[in-house]
Amino acid sequence: MAEKPLFKQLLQASSVGLNLVISTFVGLAIGYGLDKAFNTRPWLTIIFLILGIISGFRDLVRLARKQNDGTDKQDI
Repeated sequence: MAEKPLFKQLLQASSVGLNLVISTFVGLAIGYGLDKAFNTRPWLTIIFLILGIISGFRDLVRLARKQNDGTDKQDI
């Protein structure tokens, strides 16, 4: 099996951190918007923030398993 080029490895490593931060902020924004719309502060913000963090870590674990397996197949 051929090893991946250094640039592709660096790109994947940097995308892990970005995905974690972006998914957290998206969850926070959705929760904040729904809280303003339904006047349920702070419950939906907290719930969607937690869901965003879980989503980010799920993606982190998926990419780590993909690197560990050495394959490029997609997990569903």
